[in-house]
Amino acid sequence: MKSIGQHKNVPLDAIIIGAGFGGIGMAVALQKAGLGELLILEKQHDFGGVWRDNTYPGAACDVPSHLYSFSFEPNPRWSRVFAPQAEIYQYLVRCAEKHRLRSKIKFGCEVASASYDEQRAIWTVTTAQGLAFQTRYLITATGQLSKPAYPKLDGLDQYKGHAFHSAHWDHAHDLSGKKVAVIGTGASAIQFVPAIADKVGELTVFQRSAAYILPRPDGAYAAWRKALFAKLPWTMKLHRARIYMQYETRAISFTRIKSLMQLAVGLPFKALLRRQVVDRDLRERLTPDYPIGCKRILLSNDYLATMAKSNVRLATEGIRRITPDGVETSDGRHHPFDAIIYGTGFAATDFLAPMKITGRNGTDLNEAWRQGAQAYLGMTVPGFPNFFMLYGPNTNLGHSSIVYMLESQIAHVIRCLQAARKADAQTVEVDADRYTRFNSWVQARLRSTVWQGCNSWYVDKNGHNSTNWPGFTFSYRWLAKRSSLGAYRFSAVAPPQPNAARAAKQSAPAWRRDATVTASGPNVEWAQRDDARRT
Repeated sequence: MKSIGQHKNVPLDAIIIGAGFGGIGMAVALQKAGLGELLILEKQHDFGGVWRDNTYPGAACDVPSHLYSFSFEPNPRWSRVFAPQAEIYQYLVRCAEKHRLRSKIKFGCEVASASYDEQRAIWTVTTAQGLAFQTRYLITATGQLSKPAYPKLDGLDQYKGHAFHSAHWDHAHDLSGKKVAVIGTGASAIQFVPAIADKVGELTVFQRSAAYILPRPDGAYAAWRKALFAKLPWTMKLHRARIYMQYETRAISFTRIKSLMQLAVGLPFKALLRRQVVDRDLRERLTPDYPIGCKRILLSNDYLATMAKSNVRLATEGIRRITPDGVETSDGRHHPFDAIIYGTGFAATDFLAPMKITGRNGTDLNEAWRQGAQAYLGMTVPGFPNFFMLYGPNTNLGHSSIVYMLESQIAHVIRCLQAARKADAQTVEVDADRYTRFNSWVQARLRSTVWQGCNSWYVDKNGHNSTNWPGFTFSYRWLAKRSSLGAYRFSAVAPPQPNAARAAKQSAPAWRRDATVTASGPNVEWAQRDDARRT
């Protein structure tokens, strides 16, 4: 493949937005498949995505490192079962360097918009810096956890002390001996609160809802184990497979038999809480009041114990507003603080924001998603030809590694592009009927999972769960890597308008014939059916 740089009036073959796990994995796969000239656009100045940006104290993965890594780049040198942030970041940089991706990327390029030219079957991508690129295929890899979310509180911009979000940790600001407020008790706060508690003078954690917490089975890998992994890679593969099977079985309680949650999570949580928190009143306030699994289950060996420390206070009163020097709670009390840290997570349901994606006939993707974000296999949307999303709607997990899901999605994109090349097609677009039926099935399945029944970042303001996959990762992989591509229209010219769709379908060649999805039993069964029979 050629080095980056677009020849005049000659579009690139693919543009990837984002240089985290998804962007790096996608670029490597495109190179290996020999699918033309690619360019990665990254708004920051290095690879790594969230693992580059989230440098807060105690940051680490909550999935074992040997599963939370590329299958094509196993790492025998992971220091711990759950690798810390800096180690994951360096792993991603090494992957990018090994596959020579620096010659394929433009750093400091934040994408503002992308629009599709139907006549030319070309995407034009415009950056906030005023640069414009043209490409045949557009692939986003911005993830669901890239846009920090701030609480909607009055006076947020009036605070005169030092304030920052955990995703933008200010390491230059010394918290030693300070009175510090932490607003939010999500996955990030669970990690950084224990890491700063002994350093600050007083720490107040404002909790809107408690979290179910399980012990983190962490530990350092012995030198002999790392040497064995390096010498005999098959032992590392077996180790990864064991972790995968262990975690995959958890999907049963998340998506099939919810009553197992009490055994798998409820009992261990209560035991951990009793062991680490003596005060009965504090235990009650740290006990969630919603169904187990409805919100993210967190891992920590020291968060609950930290909340019982003498210089740490758990505040469960609602926050009325932020004042110039602190926080006013709903009971009218004022609490002065030297610093406020927002551990309020990310806007996970604001997919691709703030980018403006415009498809065929000027359709805005946000308008297409006005009732909630959705996509076929979380990747494609009708009306947006040659456009793919990695880690898109309904591809998040509650039980396993998102990197495994990303590799499934990457393989699917490669299949689509290779099929288009073989058919000499200009456009790849998902069929609207298949898109609708697939997402109806997803939402139907989600209604029986643990994620329904409470407010969480899994669900948008309309009550639509646009984040999680309602099944096993191996079933998703089969759909992405093995099932028919009959859900797509591969067209040599611009796709026909809806009123011409029937005639076009009747005359479609064999490779464009459709397939039907039906739900049966605990898994999805995909029964292929010749489209000619239905028309």
